[in-house]
Amino acid sequence: MFVKFLRESKVAAGILLVIRLYLGYKWLTSGWGKVTGGTFDAGGFLHGAIANSTGENPTVHAWWASFLEGVAIPNAGLFTYLVMWGEVLVGIALILGIFTTFAALMGIIMNFAFLFSGTLSVNPQMVLLTIFVLVGGYNAGRFGLDRFVMPYLNKSRYRENDPVGQQ
Repeated sequence: MFVKFLRESKVAAGILLVIRLYLGYKWLTSGWGKVTGGTFDAGGFLHGAIANSTGENPTVHAWWASFLEGVAIPNAGLFTYLVMWGEVLVGIALILGIFTTFAALMGIIMNFAFLFSGTLSVNPQMVLLTIFVLVGGYNAGRFGLDRFVMPYLNKSRYRENDPVGQQ
């Protein structure tokens, strides 16, 4: 019943709009500060996360620390770029309501990566709010550019797969 409300109600679309704008603002301002600040380097953050995976009360799981050591740190420059621009692009997409579900998915993946790395901040709150946007699906972007873009994309997709339309 609640899922149906989130996916179909115009009232829910309005509530999801507010959530979407809040999340978009948080992502955009965080990413923009990194892009324009010129001093952001994911390497320091990654090394700190690995340091928190040992000791008496580790805050980072060993499997995640292994991933960070084996994949993220050797590619710290790439991860720096992905985090900065990923935050900016997720923020813009959520604010504009374009590709909303995909943007929310990418945002929640980044939030979980930050949580796995031992950072709390606003990440748990953002994860919780993002779940509502993801469950709302198309309705979360109803009051945004998805309203215009998604029907066009769906129409062209169905046209390609329609055996009658290919004649």
